Amino acid sequence: MASSLVRREWAEPRRRAEPIGAAGTALIFAVAVAALYFGHDVLMPLALAILLSFVLAPLVLLLRRARIGRVSSVLVAVFLAFLVMCGVAGLIGGQLAQLAENLPQYESTINQKIQSLQAAAAGNGIVERASSMLTDLRKEIRRSSESAARTATSSSEAASTDEQQQKPIPVEIREPPAAPLQVIRSVVGPLWGPLATTGIVIIFLVFILLQREDLRDRFIRLVGAHDLQRTTGALDDGVRRLSRYFLVQSAINASFGVLIGTGLFLIGVPNPVLWGVLAMLLRFVPYIGAWIAAFFPTVLAFAVDPHWSMLLWTIGLFAVIELIMGQVVEPLLNAHSTGLSAVAIVVAAAFWTWLWGPVGLVLSTPLTVCLVVIGRHVEHLQFLDVLLGDQPALAPEESFYQRMLAGDPDEAAHQAEEYLKDKTLSAYYDEIAVRGLALAQLDVNRGVIDHDRRVQIRDAVEELVDDLSDHDDAPPGGTEGEKVDETAAPARPREEAGTQEAAVLCVAGRGSLDEAAAMMLAQLLQKHGMGARVVPSREVSPPNILRLDAGGVKVVCLTYLEPGGFTSARYMVRRVRRRLPRARVVLGLWTQTEAESDRDNAVRQSEADLVVTSLAQAVERIASEVDSGTAAASGAVRPESSVETPSAAG
Repeated sequence: MASSLVRREWAEPRRRAEPIGAAGTALIFAVAVAALYFGHDVLMPLALAILLSFVLAPLVLLLRRARIGRVSSVLVAVFLAFLVMCGVAGLIGGQLAQLAENLPQYESTINQKIQSLQAAAAGNGIVERASSMLTDLRKEIRRSSESAARTATSSSEAASTDEQQQKPIPVEIREPPAAPLQVIRSVVGPLWGPLATTGIVIIFLVFILLQREDLRDRFIRLVGAHDLQRTTGALDDGVRRLSRYFLVQSAINASFGVLIGTGLFLIGVPNPVLWGVLAMLLRFVPYIGAWIAAFFPTVLAFAVDPHWSMLLWTIGLFAVIELIMGQVVEPLLNAHSTGLSAVAIVVAAAFWTWLWGPVGLVLSTPLTVCLVVIGRHVEHLQFLDVLLGDQPALAPEESFYQRMLAGDPDEAAHQAEEYLKDKTLSAYYDEIAVRGLALAQLDVNRGVIDHDRRVQIRDAVEELVDDLSDHDDAPPGGTEGEKVDETAAPARPREEAGTQEAAVLCVAGRGSLDEAAAMMLAQLLQKHGMGARVVPSREVSPPNILRLDAGGVKVVCLTYLEPGGFTSARYMVRRVRRRLPRARVVLGLWTQTEAESDRDNAVRQSEADLVVTSLAQAVERIASEVDSGTAAASGAVRPESSVETPSAAG
């Protein structure tokens, strides 16, 4: 019978792609890193061209819709991008030259600031001691220099006689005037590398945009030709998301740079345009990019202003604008995050900087986003999404089960509290905790969990239930727009629970895992004002059933994660009825679907009065039975048995 029961979809082990072996993964990673490192002269321009193609693709499509030819659209878009890059590069170069000319003017201000810090420091302070040490060291160096000079003077006087006897002939070496080719080489030489890289980027970019559809078809053939519909949809979705992310992020960062440059201009920091452009570029590095950009104008403000106001205003400017951009503007314009975990972003920044220097730092996040998108849609590269993505590696129920196996209920309680910010306690138990226990039951059926481990899981669940005892089973804070089930039993004041002490027995069906589920049900019943007590399965075994305390019991709920067919449940129901003939018997089948617990099958085979399939349904129906007091007050004939399914419970 048990083999015929259909499990819920979430209780099935999730099918995963065959992972690449550890040795194969390590070899692929080593080869890829070596290729990136030694081939950076070609691969870095190629990466820049690919990323720029995502930014320019919408512009090319817009120009093509305006009936401009395909080649013309690409050339116009690339030319506009080239003009923007040249303008930015020229602006940065001019600002750097101006800054280099003005730096000597700030020396006196820096000395004045240092002297003020020394005066403010205590007599035995670190600053003064360091200054004294440097002064003594300078005196010692000067004393050694004077001694060496005196020695040299005496030696020169002794050798003056010989010099007078033999005076050397002066020789002057003159270089011929530089040829025009040499002048051009000295000027163009330092610029040759950046110009060559820019040219390679432009060539790659033009061909990528021209052959966009062909490259897409080749990529589909490479990674998923067996399922064209799925691969094409995944690729189009990834390209669309990446293009939108780059465009939105570029607009946000440009706005950030404009605001920073304007603010620094109003504060009076020199070269505000330079720092605005630098802030725009470095903000592509999440978390730390804006603060790296803030370092340079902060140091300059320290050097320029003899007072401290410019320094404080500069720090405040970066802090306020970054807070507004990161917490207000980005969530509104970019509803989806980069898809990267925080650790992956930091590691990626360090990794790409090591490979490609400052250019790698700026490109670290976009390149890693591309890797995550590829890993999300390419079956054999899913490890990239697992390692770098921000999606949980385990489903919530799997995470719950893992925490219980590890004996870490505190972490599970933290996960539960995050979930309870938006959902009720009964929803957490039904959607996560019971599902996690169902996964444990599957492992029990496979014979991989022994009795001691089941007891450990039960104890961990008991501690978790105790940690969540302060949470009420009600929508958190009356969240606006949240639909509340009007048919559910209202939560009663906890003081009323004492008037119905042990009115409900939550009986574990077959073992420790069922007992863990019974603990959750008992807590929910108590929060709704009903006295409830957990009864282990051994206390209702044939030798012990007669010793069961039955005083004041109105309802008995038998909890099963898996009944193993209805035979075991039927015998349990009969034993309970012999001991408690006036109590209503509710059978909780927490892992069964509506079709498995229909009226004609579940009630007839289990002989229970009610059959429920979730803890929330059980609380509602048991509350109704306790309030009515039927079959417990006058020994009336029990009404016709019924079953509660998700559709009937409404």
